[in-house]
Amino acid sequence: MNFKDRVVLVTGSSRGIGRSIAVGFARCGANVVINYRSNEEEAEVIEEIISSYADCMCIKADVSKERDVKRMIDTIIDKYGHIDIVVNNAGIAIDNDFEDHNIKDWQETLNTNLIGVFLVSKYAGSHMVDNKYGKIINMTSTNGIDTIYPYSVDYDASKAGLINLTKNLAIQFAPYVNVNAVAPGWVDTGMNDDLPKSYLQEEKEKTLLKRFAEPEEIADVVLFLASDKARFIDGEVIRVDGGLKLQ
Repeated sequence: MNFKDRVVLVTGSSRGIGRSIAVGFARCGANVVINYRSNEEEAEVIEEIISSYADCMCIKADVSKERDVKRMIDTIIDKYGHIDIVVNNAGIAIDNDFEDHNIKDWQETLNTNLIGVFLVSKYAGSHMVDNKYGKIINMTSTNGIDTIYPYSVDYDASKAGLINLTKNLAIQFAPYVNVNAVAPGWVDTGMNDDLPKSYLQEEKEKTLLKRFAEPEEIADVVLFLASDKARFIDGEVIRVDGGLKLQ
């Protein structure tokens, strides 16, 4: 796929899936904007990697804060003059026993995982509509569809809301902007490091492929949806879960 001269913003791209997505776009010739909230050292490392492939810039911004989001989009427009693709990848998960979840957990999770996507899409989408071209890909989860864990109740709710938001944004920005979502299952990232190995193995056994996804495998689907090969796909959710078995 060729994204030469396209400007791509990947939120939460200093590590994990976001990092792989950012590198994937860079390798295909895109101008990549790396976004991070606190992991400055990791962001600088990925910026150095990406700069060997294409032009890039690194912006610190908390997507849950409207002022930060507006500043980030304005900075991108000031440098490049346009924004073509947004991957709303930034997200948090506060796993805890159901009884120990509280309003603070809910507010922080919804502010980042749902309201943050709304804010980034709102400000970037207006420029896309003006240019009559754009792609927005939202990173939801099978937790927002049918993989339910009470210890991640707020995360699950935020991802379910994100699916609904994706469909609303597709209508709002039609016909110029394609808005879709990717719903990964388990992905082999550092977020799993503190979980018991026995539990992780049990979860792997629930998939037909008997393993977790590599971050690059999720990135491949995102790049496809951002490409012109997916130009007639809009308002959809693509599952990438290795054939998850619910029974």
